[in-house]
Amino acid sequence: MKKLMLVAGFAALSLVACNKKEDASSRIGNNVTAAEPTATNNTPATTQPNAAAGAPETTATTANETPQNGYPKIAFNKTTHDFGDLKKGSKGEFEFIIKNEGTVDLVVIDAKASCGCTVPEKPTAPIKPGKSDKMKVVFSANSPGLQSKNITLTTNTQAGSEMLTIKANVIE
Repeated sequence: MKKLMLVAGFAALSLVACNKKEDASSRIGNNVTAAEPTATNNTPATTQPNAAAGAPETTATTANETPQNGYPKIAFNKTTHDFGDLKKGSKGEFEFIIKNEGTVDLVVIDAKASCGCTVPEKPTAPIKPGKSDKMKVVFSANSPGLQSKNITLTTNTQAGSEMLTIKANVIE
């Protein structure tokens, strides 16, 4: 009986602990991490409706900033890059160009590859409207044969995520 209660308690705790949702808009203009507060004593917060979630959204502003509404629009120079033939043991590098075609700051929250052999380096600062930034991707050619790897970007766009692909034919 004790084991059953312990398992039920652990399950309930797991459900509550995994229910955290990160608000990317709180990072815009503040350049804070998830552990940092989004407003300080001298920073007024404004509440704006969030149509996507149906709940109010709090955005911190300073005297030099204005609140941002809406979503950024992301564009890439290309969404797929083919390295062609790469020799086993070598590395291929490519820089994707990320452009913000929207009217609010674009934040790339995370960049994850489908395999440990692919390492993306996401932009650290928000991308201002009309501006671009680079995201370097390094592919280690460890296994022979045709390779296709995906990079998933978590962003503050309306879709919330974007997908990029790299390909290579690894030869011995």
